[in-house]
Amino acid sequence: MDTHEPVIRSGAIVPERAAQWAGFAAGLFAATGHAVEAAPSPDLRLSLHVGPPVVAHCRAEGLVQDRLQREGDIDLLPAGAAGTWEDEGPARFLLLRLAPALMRSAAEGLGLASGRLEIAPRLQLRDPRIEHLGWALKAELEAGAESDPLYADSIGLALAAHLLRRYAAPVPAAAAGQALSRRQLARVLELIEAALDEPLTLGRLAAAAGQSEFHFARMFRASVGLPPHAYVLARRLDRARRLLAETDRPLAEIAAACGFTHPSHLTRHFRAAFGGPPGAWRAAIRG
Repeated sequence: MDTHEPVIRSGAIVPERAAQWAGFAAGLFAATGHAVEAAPSPDLRLSLHVGPPVVAHCRAEGLVQDRLQREGDIDLLPAGAAGTWEDEGPARFLLLRLAPALMRSAAEGLGLASGRLEIAPRLQLRDPRIEHLGWALKAELEAGAESDPLYADSIGLALAAHLLRRYAAPVPAAAAGQALSRRQLARVLELIEAALDEPLTLGRLAAAAGQSEFHFARMFRASVGLPPHAYVLARRLDRARRLLAETDRPLAEIAAACGFTHPSHLTRHFRAAFGGPPGAWRAAIRG
């Protein structure tokens, strides 16, 4: 289960309480003037605003909102979706994560085929059922004592079942397993190669294919075997490796040329992919 905290671009964010159970996790966070990135994750994520009202600017899978965020507002990111939130003042929120195994279990209990359902992203959702369960979890976290696993498991399963009943829809036949056409894929791959040094968004790639963002991600994966963000990262790392091998350019220049925001960003991903930092890799191949 993906249990990483949100990635902070600015401001400060403090985890107050957190707990994890089978297929389900919850955390309370306090933030001050923060800009948060939620990268694609295999988990379904729910964020419940539990603090005073704050003006927020939000983006998620093509949805854009400039809003006054109030207590009880809910943002929903399904598995594979990404989003950004920028709050103009202090904010406090409860973040819930539901793992794929929990969603499958709930679908089976409801007699549904989870692989044929999809849940769309939603911003500033008002849902009394989710809110009620969220407040119950918040109280459990704030109590400080070790939670009863059976109680938490029951809440997690109730949340998953409610989300499937209320928000899941059948995957359109055209998007369930259909790949991009050869021409569509060529346009997208050409764009990726030409813009590896630029910020690439799902919307920009989907527009090149003439598809909605939600359906494009499925069709791209069916075409190349990887989700868009993973493919782009692989291409950026390949370019970085080539520049390290063939040039004497400093790491900062190579990071910028490959679309990494900072040399440390490149180093982290390079180490994960190739087993060591870029400098050591360069020295090793040059003998």
